[in-house]
Amino acid sequence: MPTSSVDAHKQVHAAVALDEAGQVLGHWRGPNSRAGWQALYEWAGGLGGPRHWGIEGAWNYGRGLAQHLVDTSEVVYEVNPRWTAEGRRSARTPGNSDALDARAVARLVQREAATLPRVAADDETAMLELLVTKRDGAVAEATRLRNQLHQRLLQGDPEYHVHLPRLRTRAGVAAVAQYTVPGPRPLDQERAAAVRRLAQRLRLALDQAEDVATQIRQRARARFAHLTGLCGVSLLTAGALAGILGPGHRFRTDAQLAAYAGVAPLEASSAGRVRHRLNRGGNRRLNAILYRIAIVQARSSAAARASLARRESEGKTRREAIRTLKRFLVRAIWRLWQACANEPPAQSDFPVTAAA
Repeated sequence: MPTSSVDAHKQVHAAVALDEAGQVLGHWRGPNSRAGWQALYEWAGGLGGPRHWGIEGAWNYGRGLAQHLVDTSEVVYEVNPRWTAEGRRSARTPGNSDALDARAVARLVQREAATLPRVAADDETAMLELLVTKRDGAVAEATRLRNQLHQRLLQGDPEYHVHLPRLRTRAGVAAVAQYTVPGPRPLDQERAAAVRRLAQRLRLALDQAEDVATQIRQRARARFAHLTGLCGVSLLTAGALAGILGPGHRFRTDAQLAAYAGVAPLEASSAGRVRHRLNRGGNRRLNAILYRIAIVQARSSAAARASLARRESEGKTRREAIRTLKRFLVRAIWRLWQACANEPPAQSDFPVTAAA
């Protein structure tokens, strides 16, 4: 079966097609647009036979193309740029170009298609991914505005924390929205006005974050509440996980998911001591979520505390024990995800066991 692969960029996509022997059938280069996606599909069809695709950046710049191909019933695999970078470094022809990148993607698909995440059509998880991204942006904006408020208040009222509530509370935001200063000095009055304007923007960012969080909880409760059966996973976390893990059955085994999350163990044993080092690859957002779940479990779960203590008694450091726990969390999440994927999307009628 021929393999078509794409090195996706913001404005331009580059593609190459290889036959089953790894020989180049042709090259294509065109715009990242709907017309370009259709032209690429027709070009690949002109080479004959059914094919499968590998797209580097299938959830980033190549997302539109990947969904276009999936809609035409093509088989599309997601390729991590780190994997193709390793292939280029070990290639006989060194260098970096769109054509070489596309060829590296194609060869990786030919070798490891059975282990690569397969791209499925967007579903409810795509909506959750969008909502989670919007909420993260609103929360980041609120943090930035709080920092600006703190700076402004310190310039004219260094002891503001004595007579104003904390800025992280709604009462604090309401107080600074009505902030005034005594005295007629124009500079002081302008500083107070700047504080009030920042408070208004902060309140808007907080309202947006809260509104989006409500939507995430509702959607996660309707379809992905199974994930909240794991200690440390709230409905917000379940929504974030669903946005990363979906759509469809991207990961056939928990080992594939562990590799995608960057928590698959990398052995670094020496001199009789068995240990595993930090894996800096994988999806860092998913890795961060797993770390937060592990920290919650280390505080709240007797089973997790016992597991960590056992690992440390074996000579592992605390960090190594946490990495081991994250690997077990991936297995638990993968099993719960299968339950979510096998449940009809219309409703989820079993109780939520974790706080939202």
